[in-house]
Amino acid sequence: MSLTQFDHYLKMDGPAAIVLRESLMPVEGKDGVLFPATYAEGPGFPSGYNIDSFSDGTNVCLVDSIGSQANRIEPIFALEKYKHLIPQVVVVAGEKEINLVEAGHRAGDAIVRCSSLQDDLQKAFKSILAGDAKPMAKIAPTSLVFGVWDSRDTQAKLPRLLASTIRAFNVKSLRRSAQYNPATEYVRDGLLEEPTEKSVKDSYAERGFIHVPATGSHGGVIAQGGVRRDATLGLAALRLLQVMNNAEQTLSLQRYILGLALVGFTYNPSTYLRQGCMLVLDPSTPREFVEVYPNGERKVCQLTHEMALEFATEAAKAFGVGPNLKVNFDKERAKRDVSGEGKEKKPKKSKKETSVKQGDQ
Repeated sequence: MSLTQFDHYLKMDGPAAIVLRESLMPVEGKDGVLFPATYAEGPGFPSGYNIDSFSDGTNVCLVDSIGSQANRIEPIFALEKYKHLIPQVVVVAGEKEINLVEAGHRAGDAIVRCSSLQDDLQKAFKSILAGDAKPMAKIAPTSLVFGVWDSRDTQAKLPRLLASTIRAFNVKSLRRSAQYNPATEYVRDGLLEEPTEKSVKDSYAERGFIHVPATGSHGGVIAQGGVRRDATLGLAALRLLQVMNNAEQTLSLQRYILGLALVGFTYNPSTYLRQGCMLVLDPSTPREFVEVYPNGERKVCQLTHEMALEFATEAAKAFGVGPNLKVNFDKERAKRDVSGEGKEKKPKKSKKETSVKQGDQ
C-alpha cells in the first residue's frame, strides 16, 4: 500500500468528512425491546433514559453517547492486532495496570497526570497551544483522534475527529417489575428475629432474608422508528493538526493520525452494549458510507477495515511510533494535584483589559 493513497483526504479541497450511517436492530428483531443508557438526575432532567420529545409527537432516544462509543472503540489499540500502531503507555496503580487508551480523559486523565509523565504531557499540551501536535502524537496519539481537554491544567483542547452515536427513534417506553422471594421464611420459621426497626428491616432486605418487591423500574424501549448509528470522521479538523514550520513532518503526522482514525472509524464495535441491549445490523436497510465534500457532494466511500489497517501500519512506520512506557501512579503528585500545586496559573488581566473585555460583550 502507498503512503500517498489517502492524501486526498488531507488536501484543503478534499472531503470535509467521511460519514457512516447504518441501521441497527435488537437481536430479537425490529420490534424487540432494547435498553438504552440511563443517566443520573440533573438540572431539568429527572433521571432515566435520555428521550427528547417534540411537538409533533415524535421523539429521539439516546442509546449510546459519543463518549460511550469512543470508550468502546479506543481500547482496541491495546489489542494484539493493533497495538503496534501506538505507544503502549501503562500506569501501575496499586495492583492494577491501566493502559492510557482505557483512561476516560486520555492524556488529560488524573491517572497519567499523577505519574512521572506529568511533565512530558504538560509540555505536549503547551506545544498544542503553540500549534505543534507532534509531541502529543509521540505519547498519546489516540488523544488526537478521540479528542482531549486538559481542563485541570493548561486548558489545551482538541476536538474529536471521530464521533459515533447510536439513537432510537419514536420509542415507546416500558416498565418492569420484579419480586424477590427468599429461599425460606427466615422470620416465620424462627431463623431470624422479627425486625422492629426500619434499619434492621432494610438490612434484611439488602441481604436477601425477606421478600423484596421492585416495581415500575425502567423496562427498556421499543423503537418504532428504528435504531441508527451515525459516525463521522472530521477530515477538516484533522487537517488543522500541524508540526510547527515543517510541511514534511506535518504531512507525516497527518497521515499517522489519519491512519489511526480510519482504523477506529471502520472498526465494528461490539454488538453488546449492556444487559438487554444487543444490536446487530438491519439487513433490510443498506448503510450509507460516503465522503462528504464542502460543496455538499457525496461520493461513495470504498474503504474497508483491512485497507485502513494496512495504511495505518505504513503511516505509523513512517512517522515513528513513540516508545512504550510503564510508569507508576505517584501518590505525592496526586496530593499536590489535589491541593492545586503545579497547576498552570492563568495570567492575571489588568483592569484595563478587563474593562475592554466587558465592553466588547
